[in-house]
Amino acid sequence: MEKLRSFSIKTTRFLLFAFTISSSVIFLIFFSLWLIRATSSVHQQTHFMFNTPTQSLGLKPLTLQTSTASTRNFSAILIDTHFTTPENRSRFANVPRFQTKEGGTEVSGHGNIANFAINGTSISNRVAKSENTYGFAQGSIAGLLKRRENESEVSDNGIYQGAAGNGKSTSTQKNVFYNLPEKNEVSSGEIIEDRKSRNCDVTKGRWVSDENYALYTNVSCPFIDEGFDCQGNGRLDKEYMKWRWQPQDCDIPRFNATKMLELIRGKRLVFVGDSINRNQWESMLCLLMGAIKDPKRVYETRGRRITKEKGDYSFKFVDYKCTVEYYATHFLVHESKARLGKKRVQTLKIDTIDKGSSRWRGADILVFNTAHWWTHFKTKAGINYYQERGQVHPHLDVSTAFQRALVTWASWVDKHTNPGKNQVFFRSSAPSHFRGGQWNSGGHCKEATEPLPKISSFNYPEKNSIVEKVIKQMKTPVTYLNVTSLSEYRIDAHPSVYGRKFRKSYSSSFQDCSHWCLPGVPDTWNELLYYHLHFERREMW
Repeated sequence: MEKLRSFSIKTTRFLLFAFTISSSVIFLIFFSLWLIRATSSVHQQTHFMFNTPTQSLGLKPLTLQTSTASTRNFSAILIDTHFTTPENRSRFANVPRFQTKEGGTEVSGHGNIANFAINGTSISNRVAKSENTYGFAQGSIAGLLKRRENESEVSDNGIYQGAAGNGKSTSTQKNVFYNLPEKNEVSSGEIIEDRKSRNCDVTKGRWVSDENYALYTNVSCPFIDEGFDCQGNGRLDKEYMKWRWQPQDCDIPRFNATKMLELIRGKRLVFVGDSINRNQWESMLCLLMGAIKDPKRVYETRGRRITKEKGDYSFKFVDYKCTVEYYATHFLVHESKARLGKKRVQTLKIDTIDKGSSRWRGADILVFNTAHWWTHFKTKAGINYYQERGQVHPHLDVSTAFQRALVTWASWVDKHTNPGKNQVFFRSSAPSHFRGGQWNSGGHCKEATEPLPKISSFNYPEKNSIVEKVIKQMKTPVTYLNVTSLSEYRIDAHPSVYGRKFRKSYSSSFQDCSHWCLPGVPDTWNELLYYHLHFERREMW
């Protein structure tokens, strides 16, 4: 009897033990299934939107899947989606192309600011790039969203440093706005970030003193001709070289000679226009020389020395297989002669492009200008000067003639450039600062040693407005480099009496208050050109 009881107790214990084990296994199975289901349910959807109306672009919002797990890593993975937008013909409000890749998936198209949705608050920033991958900025999202009542916010200097980020994952949504960087873009420290709107107006701002300028000297650059070499001609003060243009709504990157040379590697950068454009062209040569270790690796292809007498130059940068060229033309259209009665008179064929235009063709980047010579007496008077279809106009208003000449230029650009290969710029007029007369009647600017504090009486030139209207009607995208108002402040930066070496026979009554000392203001124009080439590159770049 005792043996039977003992056996019964052992059987009961065995059944209890088996039941416990079975229950534990079943619990673990159900718990695992619940955990897997709960983890997958945490996944959230986010929408990829543009500040530009999507209907006008013919686009639908992109959908992104963002994985949220128990770790502190937060990442965005691009769904395999492709889209494009209609070509923007005018470059006044250009939206740059962006292209990103993540895990073999590519998204490409046009757009200036992309909106990454995460709940009610927005921060305008850019995301740093590392080997074609983009991550959120360091620090918690809660730290970034410090002012939820504001529509958008960025760092004080308008530049957001992007990097791989971390922060606690949540199931709620918050709105974070950032600019997608372009392919092959510069580091985030050089990104131009718009604080208030998606398009920064770099023409509005102020000049600030900066001891890091000038970017070169008249000693380090062998290409400054006598007319622009103010230091070499005896100007003693140097403060005019230490001003930097600061836009009010964003920051522009300091000119980087190495990166600029990489941008034009294997290309032709061509400046076409009057002596003010030669001023800018010489500035570009000097800026680029900052990245050249052996000056002998840069030379003029025909052995020419830069002087005012010769009108075309081509400098070869051997290590980058590129050329930086200048071709002189006062009006962009053909200066000619015609018989008027028994006399042959000088005329301007406003319906015919300049005879040197064949040398511009095939350039990858073209920078045009004209304005300076349209203020001379003969062009302003317009009497027996302008010629069309073989006929000389007895009288034609200078504004009308200028507009027709620009249309001729625009037709040439539309016919001989390819938007998929060529990039075209047009620089606005640069102001003169003659006081007390004109260049030949006692006008002067020598006394000025600092920029003007304000330009409240500044009137926007009519010729600039004409250029803008013509560009908007073109088929070819043209970027308008508007440097007029920012240059208007710089009465201190002209050669004045230092446009030539001092000679006793030289009369100081003739001062140059139209051109610019180098180093000087044209360096800023080229920084803006550098900015556009970096951040407004078209689809083929």
